[in-house]
Amino acid sequence: MRRRDFITLLGGAAAAWPIAARGQQSSGVPLIGILSPLSEGTATRNIEGFRKGMRELGYLEGRNMTLALRFAEGMPERMPALATELVGLKPDVIVAAPETSLLAVRNVTRTIPVITIWLQDPVASGAVESIARPGGHVTGTWIAAEDALVGKRLELIKEAVPTIARIGVLVGPAEVQDSVVVRLLSAPSRALGLTVNVFTVRDAAGIGAAFAAAARENVQALFVSQSPFFNTHRVEIAEQAARARLPAIYGFREFADAGGLMSYGPSLPDVYRRFAALVDKILKGASPADLPVEVPTRFTLIINLKAARAIDLTIPESFLLRADEVIE
Repeated sequence: MRRRDFITLLGGAAAAWPIAARGQQSSGVPLIGILSPLSEGTATRNIEGFRKGMRELGYLEGRNMTLALRFAEGMPERMPALATELVGLKPDVIVAAPETSLLAVRNVTRTIPVITIWLQDPVASGAVESIARPGGHVTGTWIAAEDALVGKRLELIKEAVPTIARIGVLVGPAEVQDSVVVRLLSAPSRALGLTVNVFTVRDAAGIGAAFAAAARENVQALFVSQSPFFNTHRVEIAEQAARARLPAIYGFREFADAGGLMSYGPSLPDVYRRFAALVDKILKGASPADLPVEVPTRFTLIINLKAARAIDLTIPESFLLRADEVIE
């Protein structure tokens, strides 16, 4: 996988952050907590991306760094208890991504530094004061203007399958960003002449029901939200889409790797790798309030030709040439 470039929008002066010494006072080894709504298996590549970034900065797990990992296994209702447990360990920094993890942690602490991923505008949502100076105990990465990505993904699926007129949108349970995604779909879908049907999946049993409903509504393609719930169940979703013979577009390459037709977005492992630099700055005394929110500058289009053949879909050659990677 190629390394992605990240850009920090504006520099900020590092201020003293006394909380950062919290975990080091007892053992001399910083404790970093990671809270994920995903299953441990699903989150493996993200965690390895973070470990890689820490190694590049001279941190070796078990020697001069300790990780405390908590996974909700795709069940949002587990997040509050896991956040309470993690905060109770008094870590120096918590990586809590995306918003579901952040909200769970912020309900427990407003002092421990937190690094997160936003899928919606963090300023508009009130999570930070500004991109350049977050102003609180939270900073991280805004996965690049979800506003623009929603429209771009619709454009890509329409370009790959020009005949579609009705698209189904799968949104997940208890995900703050999904209500934003549904709102953002309105303008680009009208511009592309697409009718949108929204299907909410509240649990694993609801995945099949959503596909059955999509069939009844004569949906011709799918737009799957970036909900961590769907990432956890990406293999089943890709299989259901293949059985229903529905072309689908996803936000992360993990879906294309799992058999989904195509994905467009940033690399999550690279985002986590970049988190290591933020953690390092905080451990050295910087305040999250002064560490600008970062935005990925590169997004990749992954196309799975095997998935296309499985549903007898011929993707235009001109479209294939635009792909950053084609899975044969």
